[in-house]
Amino acid sequence: MDAHRHPIAPGAADKCRIEAVYRVRARASHIEARAEALALEQSVELPRAAVTDRRVLDEVIARVVDIRTRPAAGADADAGTQAFDVTIAIAAETTGSEAGQLLNMLFGNSSLQDDVELADLRIPAGFARRFRGPAHGIAGIRALTGVAQGPLTCTALKPVGLPASGLAALAAAFARSGIDVVKDDHGLADQASAPFAERVPHIQRAIDGVNRAEGRRCVYAPSLTGDLRAMLGQAALARDCGVRMFLLAPMVSGVASLAALARELGAPLLAHPALAGCARIARPLLLGRLFRMFGADATIFPHAGGRFGWALSECEAIAAAARSEWHAFAPALPVPAGGIDAARAGDVAAAYGDDAMLLVGGSLLAGADGVEERCRAFVAAVKGLAQ
Repeated sequence: MDAHRHPIAPGAADKCRIEAVYRVRARASHIEARAEALALEQSVELPRAAVTDRRVLDEVIARVVDIRTRPAAGADADAGTQAFDVTIAIAAETTGSEAGQLLNMLFGNSSLQDDVELADLRIPAGFARRFRGPAHGIAGIRALTGVAQGPLTCTALKPVGLPASGLAALAAAFARSGIDVVKDDHGLADQASAPFAERVPHIQRAIDGVNRAEGRRCVYAPSLTGDLRAMLGQAALARDCGVRMFLLAPMVSGVASLAALARELGAPLLAHPALAGCARIARPLLLGRLFRMFGADATIFPHAGGRFGWALSECEAIAAAARSEWHAFAPALPVPAGGIDAARAGDVAAAYGDDAMLLVGGSLLAGADGVEERCRAFVAAVKGLAQ
C-alpha cells in the first residue's frame, strides 16, 4: 500500500504518546489536510495557528505519523473518495490516565464526523500499566465456577416483567441443568416487577440451594445499573447475599464506571455490548481490547449467524483480542451470544476453543420439551458429553 510518512520530531514527550489508527474516507487530494484536522480535533480542538504556547505545540498537539491507502474495496466511487488508514500520535497526558477521558481523546469529537472510525490502538507499556485490566480473567472465572478446562456455559434470566419468584424458579432450573453462569438479562434493572433488592437475594438463594443439594458450582451474575453510587450500593447488597460475579454494560453505564467497579468489587465483571454499535469503534478494539484494559473479565459479543449478522472473522478477532497476550493484562473470557441456537452450540463451541463461554438464552426457553431438558442438552453439546 502507498504510504506518506509524517515523522515525529524526537523528544521526551514522544515516549508517552498513544498511536491511534483511524479509517478515513476522503479524496486523495484532501487526505493530508483531513488527517491534520483529525489530529487537531482529537487534541486541542483549535486551528494550529491559534496555539501559541510552545509546550502545547511541542508536547500536547496530536501529530499525524502515517497515512496509508487501503485497498480499492474501501473506495466510494460515487463520492470520489478512497479509504485511508491514518495513524495519529496522541499525548498520553491528555487522557488523564482515566478510561472515559481516554475514549474522549481517542474518538470524542471525531465520532460525530461520519467519514471516520477508530480502527486500532497502540499504547506504550508505561501507559498500559496505568490500567489494571482484568483482576480475575479466564483463570479467575474458571476457579469460581470449578470448570478447570473446556468451554463454559451461560444463560440469561428473561423476560423483563417476570416477578422475582419467577426469575428465581428459572434460575434454579438453569442451575440444576448444569449451566455454569446464570446472568441477569441486561434489560433487568430496578423495575417494579422485580426490584434489585428483592430479585437478587431471591435468585441467589435459589441457586445456592441447588448448588448445595446437587454439588453444583453455578454462579449468578446480577446486572448493575444506574449511576456509580447506585451500582456500588447494589453490589454491596449483592455481595452480602453471596453474589460473586456481576454484569455491566460499559457503554450504557460508562467505561469509567467499569474501571471503578473493577477496582472495587473483588469479583469478576462480565461486559455487555449494549450501545457499543453506536460508537463506530472497531469491534475487536472496543469489545476485545478496551473493555479488557478497563477491567472486564469477560466480554459478551454477538456470534455470527445469530440475529445481528456479524461476520465470523470479526467474532474470531474479538475473541483473539480478548485472549491474546497484550502488555501485562490477564486474558479476558470471550462470550459469544446473540441468538445462538442451542442446537448448534457444539459447533459454536468448537469454533472458539476451550477458553470461551457460550451464552444461549431465547432458544433454551422456547420449545415443546421442558426448559431443563433443553438446558441439559445445551450443556452436553458444549462440554462434548454424551446424553
